[in-house]
Amino acid sequence: MTSSPTVAPTRSSQTVKQPYPNYKVIVLNDDFNTFEHVAHCLMQYIPGMTTDLAWELTNQVHYEGQATVWVGPLEQAELYHQQLSREGLTMAPLEKA
Repeated sequence: MTSSPTVAPTRSSQTVKQPYPNYKVIVLNDDFNTFEHVAHCLMQYIPGMTTDLAWELTNQVHYEGQATVWVGPLEQAELYHQQLSREGLTMAPLEKA
């Protein structure tokens, strides 16, 4: 049995493209926002948010203490975080996904 020499693959380029990190927008449970208000805000500010998903996330906030309502690029995450904060929702700091 003859073993062939191990050949390392050659790299065509030394630059490794790093994707921009995504960030999580997290709503926290509190004692003063109603289910209706939280669900309404999610539908108003989070793109593509359906009524069913908004209520599912609102229930998650209530029963689990928090829910990640959106994940994506920092600039958009900052905007949604700011908009939801302005509506009075209790928000966790943005964190890398």
